Amino acid sequence: MKVASIETLSCDAGWRNYHFVKLVTEDGFIGWSEYDEGFGSPGVGTVIRSVAERVIGQQVEDHERIYADLFACTRPAASGVIAQGLGAIENALLDAKAKRLGIPCYALLGGKIRGSIRVYWSHCATWRIVHPDVYPPAIHSLDDVKAMGAEVHGKGFTGLKTNIFIYENGTARGWGPGFGRPFLPELNIDRKILRNISAHLEAFRDGAGPDMDILLDLNFNAKTEGYLKILREISDHDIFWVEIDSRNPHALALIRRQSQLPISSCETLLGLREFLPYLREEAVDVAIVDAVWNGVWQSMKIAAAAEAHEVNIAPHNFYGHLSTMMNAHFAAAVPNLRIMEIDIDRLPWDQELFTDLPIIKDGHLIITDKPGWGTEPNEEALRAHPPKKAGGLTSKNWLLHSGG
Repeated sequence: MKVASIETLSCDAGWRNYHFVKLVTEDGFIGWSEYDEGFGSPGVGTVIRSVAERVIGQQVEDHERIYADLFACTRPAASGVIAQGLGAIENALLDAKAKRLGIPCYALLGGKIRGSIRVYWSHCATWRIVHPDVYPPAIHSLDDVKAMGAEVHGKGFTGLKTNIFIYENGTARGWGPGFGRPFLPELNIDRKILRNISAHLEAFRDGAGPDMDILLDLNFNAKTEGYLKILREISDHDIFWVEIDSRNPHALALIRRQSQLPISSCETLLGLREFLPYLREEAVDVAIVDAVWNGVWQSMKIAAAAEAHEVNIAPHNFYGHLSTMMNAHFAAAVPNLRIMEIDIDRLPWDQELFTDLPIIKDGHLIITDKPGWGTEPNEEALRAHPPKKAGGLTSKNWLLHSGG
């Protein structure tokens, strides 16, 4: 079964765009994947279109050979958006292969170990604070945060993840200097930040109750000294994990050794080579793997390496519903799964864009047996929501909405 064509499609996704690969085989099977350009990765689509000619005419079943060939021809600039483009093509190849065989993608990965996956409500309060025009109702106060905690509990979720916010003058605003909002490249942590983090976590605990697992994502918003200050400040809080992005595995290992709370990281890493230093240094309690960026087949290799180092993994997943299903098949097949991320606050038109929506019951995503990933983009709906000229972290609108 040979690849006949590869194209990319995009649509409006609120503060960013959704992006898709459509791979068509000579006998009419269509393989889909989702990729992202909003999380600091402009140009992935250009990579895909640039290497597509090299994929056309090759056998879909030989996705490992195709990936190796594409890696070889891009080796001088491997990683970054190059790696993400290769991952997107790999994921479309897996979908087409599974559909040709009439099986779900998890069957290509060794079969499913579990039929449902525990998920946590990600960007909880985050989207309602940073983008209230897209994700209502807006959150202005700690009382609103408390109410959202009660909402998460009432909808049957057992875990939620949130970020850093400042509350002052009756208003809430995002605080993310690691992403340039506000522009504070020194990334220092002062007493005001510490007080606001504690107050935010306390409000969620008051609303969600004692049995809710609360996760805190600090992103790239501090340096080693600052992360340690935050960890000392919140050491008495009952936190499921603290998520820290660091480009230095030695520094992260130092943080983990001094932390009383579990540390997760690695969501921005690409390829097994980038993960290995973090595993060898024992820098993480949980390794976060972005299977959309890496490709699901390559992500299975990363998960296997983590398993060999006695580390569980968690999928990084805050894109569209196709990405959720791609991550769900990955999570269903890996033995060393901790929990899976998912955004519950969605765009009003999200359900129009996909043929099937994720099924969530009692805080768990249910794995379906449909061939391929189990959902596809609706091309007519994509055309009805044309993409923005620019979106995501690199857009000036991100700064305007985030209070930076």
